Amino acid sequence: MKIVVLGAGQLARMMSLAGAPLDLNVVAYDVRSARMVHPLTQEVFPWDLAQAIEKADVITAEFEHIPDPVLEACSPSGKFCPGTTAIKTGGDRRLEKTLLDKLAIPCAPYQLITAQEHLNQGINQLGLPLVIKTCQAGYDGKGQWRLTADSDRDQLWSQMQAFLASGSVDTPRTIIAEKMIPFQREVSVIGARDRSGKVAIYPVTENHHTNGVLTLSIAKKEAKKEAVDIQAQAEAAFFKLTSAMDYVGVLAIEFFDVQGKLMVNEIAPRVHNSGHWTQQGTLCSQFENHLRAVAGLPLGTTRMLGPSAMVNVLGETFIPTGVLMTPGVTSHWYGKACRPGRKMGHINIVAENEKALGEKLIAIAQYLPEESYPGVARHGQYLVEGV
Repeated sequence: MKIVVLGAGQLARMMSLAGAPLDLNVVAYDVRSARMVHPLTQEVFPWDLAQAIEKADVITAEFEHIPDPVLEACSPSGKFCPGTTAIKTGGDRRLEKTLLDKLAIPCAPYQLITAQEHLNQGINQLGLPLVIKTCQAGYDGKGQWRLTADSDRDQLWSQMQAFLASGSVDTPRTIIAEKMIPFQREVSVIGARDRSGKVAIYPVTENHHTNGVLTLSIAKKEAKKEAVDIQAQAEAAFFKLTSAMDYVGVLAIEFFDVQGKLMVNEIAPRVHNSGHWTQQGTLCSQFENHLRAVAGLPLGTTRMLGPSAMVNVLGETFIPTGVLMTPGVTSHWYGKACRPGRKMGHINIVAENEKALGEKLIAIAQYLPEESYPGVARHGQYLVEGV
């Protein structure tokens, strides 16, 4: 079976690796160069998008910011999963909030902004501080501001105007101001839904960010009442969202945990960075389950093999080989040109219990400079201490 992935980055690469044992042949459409490439070798295929759509059995996506002409070309084929509505919703916070409101899924109070009076209205109704985000084109902390003092209002507005002015009649730009939520932690849930509506959901993952970019994800194998309740809330949101969109594939939902109550921060209609631990931490990774779902194959198990963690490699030219001296540690490299802050690879760790996972994080931290890999040793110590 031939599967075309819109996007030719590391997620398409990992889908290709997961698909090969299932005889699923993944090719990628690079939306920037408009070329069809092999996601591992980067070999260029002599097809344009129309030819690729014709050859494909299934079309899917590795990211949500796909140009409208590409979506419009793929949609009539009936081969595109999870579908145009899901991709556009995940790529536009305005549409995302509208859907969350419609389904009565808790999220941060907000104000849409297309003019300065809307910013003023948001300040008056929501109060300060505010988190202000671009509705389109934002990711990994980009396209975001913090407004903590009213004296910064005018200066911030001048920056926001540039983004709004970059839009057009066909592609308007919008900004959203959200009330800053005093959350205890950030978590995510990832699950797959097949064409018949069956689902397979992974355990909730705790995520740690630095400057808006994910640096560490930890998936605990907990049976505590609090963890069971958090999992139930996350799964309820997953069921509502995927049912409403008739979703097929993997969906990720990011939440704020506010004293045991979950509020949606963002949704991602694709495989997700916080789910990379599933490559070694489960028998069937998020990448394999996504391909199984869109290809019409039975979904695989999401049962954990043990507590797991994922460490992002950001802006580094290599993964230190010393980390592989610790049992249960695996490195993944994306083969990309290095830039500061760019996701270059990741490290997966799996252990028999949470204490052992913490010990392994502490062990690999000796090879990972704190400035480049913030919090690895600290969160390892928390796990050892049972915090």
